[in-house]
Amino acid sequence: MSRVRQVPGGRAVEVEPERVEGWIRRFADRHGAVETHVTESHVVVSAEDGATATFRTRGGTSVEEVIEMLTEPRRIGLVLVRLGGHSVGVAFGGRVEVSTTDRKQVHGRIRAGGWSQQRFARRREGQARVALQAAADDVARVLVPRLAELDGVVLGGDWQALDVLRNDRRLSGVFSLAEDRVLDVPEPRRSVLDEAAERARCVEIVIQDTAATGRGPGHMDTGEGA
Repeated sequence: MSRVRQVPGGRAVEVEPERVEGWIRRFADRHGAVETHVTESHVVVSAEDGATATFRTRGGTSVEEVIEMLTEPRRIGLVLVRLGGHSVGVAFGGRVEVSTTDRKQVHGRIRAGGWSQQRFARRREGQARVALQAAADDVARVLVPRLAELDGVVLGGDWQALDVLRNDRRLSGVFSLAEDRVLDVPEPRRSVLDEAAERARCVEIVIQDTAATGRGPGHMDTGEGA
């Protein structure tokens, strides 16, 4: 399973921790001999053509130790929110242990014009408030009592909806554990939450090419190979 998203200056690809070592070998096959530098927080792989691949660590002083620690199962909180729907859960080792999923009706947008459109817009705003309040309540109910058990939180869905939840004081502890990435997910359902639990295990590797490689930021080469 692989997901690629654009990031400033390059792209990021999700790789299962067990496949990271092989991914680095394939990156070297595509970009030339590599040098690997391990810091307290990151591994930076630099290729002879100028391309780099960077990912976060959870400890270790060598690539082998880093990968070993990345493969250790973690308990992750999941918060997936889109306008009108949300799914919240706790996963361990990529499997959901506890969850809740709900959907509230939020009407779509209509073309501007007249008092009826304004009334519709007010109704839609009210529906959105109810939906996001329900999402915040479920996050508070499912994750807040379990904060001490969590190794991290992975978010997914719509940035604006997540920002509304971020401003809920009850959820400050949840968002303080959240990773920088936000998973791009469809309307949250239990099946979507299950997939997000598997993706939460993945290592996000940021790939940056240089002009010398002839590849622009839009190039979707993940270094994976066949």
